[in-house]
Amino acid sequence: MTAATDAPPRARGSYAAVLAVREFRAVFAAHLLSLLGVVVCELALSVLVFRLTGSPLLSALTFALGFLPYLVSGTLLSGVADRFPARRVLVVCDLLCATAAAVMALPGMPVPALLALRCVSALVAPVFSGTRAATLGDVLGDGDLFVLGRSLIRLISQGAQLIGFAAGGLLLTVLAPRTALVLTVTGFLASAALLRLGTRRRPARVRRAPSAPSVPGGPGGTRRLLADRRIRALTLLVWTPPFFLVVPEALAAPYADAVGAGSVGVGLLMCGTPVGAVVGEVLAGTLLSPRARERVALPAAALCLLPFTVFAWRPPLLWALPALVLVGAGMLYTLGVDRWFVDAVPEELRGRAMTLQVSGLMTVQGLGMAAGGAVAEWVPVHWVIAGAGAVGALVTGLVVRWVRSART
Repeated sequence: MTAATDAPPRARGSYAAVLAVREFRAVFAAHLLSLLGVVVCELALSVLVFRLTGSPLLSALTFALGFLPYLVSGTLLSGVADRFPARRVLVVCDLLCATAAAVMALPGMPVPALLALRCVSALVAPVFSGTRAATLGDVLGDGDLFVLGRSLIRLISQGAQLIGFAAGGLLLTVLAPRTALVLTVTGFLASAALLRLGTRRRPARVRRAPSAPSVPGGPGGTRRLLADRRIRALTLLVWTPPFFLVVPEALAAPYADAVGAGSVGVGLLMCGTPVGAVVGEVLAGTLLSPRARERVALPAAALCLLPFTVFAWRPPLLWALPALVLVGAGMLYTLGVDRWFVDAVPEELRGRAMTLQVSGLMTVQGLGMAAGGAVAEWVPVHWVIAGAGAVGALVTGLVVRWVRSART
């Protein structure tokens, strides 16, 4: 494979050019609706479970269940993205989530059933995300528009979570949780309608003959992906920084308490890295050329976690927030990695590769939160965050070296 630095100059796109594509606008709007549905569902279900049980653990579990099934789903169901027409997969995923939310809203549903239905939605999520990511290549091509299209999806994901949690909290002050779940159903159904009516029908990437023992969409597809050294290295680079990135988010409440920042401080600490990620991607996508984004990708990845080390001095909120924003801004490295990743993955395996990447990303974030919380049982919170920055920078640096060596 040719090194990124030896490739011909990339044609430059823009966010406006991406949004000018009618089919992408349908995908974008559908993603926003389904994402808001997920956010409201998480909040409403968490409140509902707490009111039914009075258990903080079970209430928190409704959020954790959004991460845990990703590993199972990404491993067992990733081939769905390539075996079936993408539009059909996306619409069916939305309908399954709508059905799960509708059943949650039924009066008298027991708590175990509510948590099981939350797992159903979480199992569907990586298949939906991977299929949508692969579809962007069909809608926008494999060039810079694809990179910027994925960037817009990430940006709206960050923004919708920030706005959705705030709006959802206000919504639950005037609506019962079960009523809010009905609104979630509406969001998923609207998303399904947009995808069905606003996108083209395309055939499956992989078609299996009845007598064929194996196809790239089956287990052999994952083995083929992971056998490629370049793909392994890039996938690990996508997963590594986020494992450490979520540690301050998981420890926001105890850190805010330690520095006397109160409940307002908890919210601000949790918003720091998402805000930085939005700012970093917008600036990189708007001001940098495709080649420049590729040049800064590896240095940004290697350095992005270092600002966490200032937490060794237990900074007050005024100094902690800029550090978090800087770390979030460093996530702009994904713009360059997206370009390399789509170049490295065979077209017939793209859906599986994207599903695997998304499911792994969510899984490592869940593990990172759990690891940070476990260490903080024995080590002061500010040292845990600082350690995440130092260890994370070291591990990411090793992965960056691997990516460099896998260029050829």
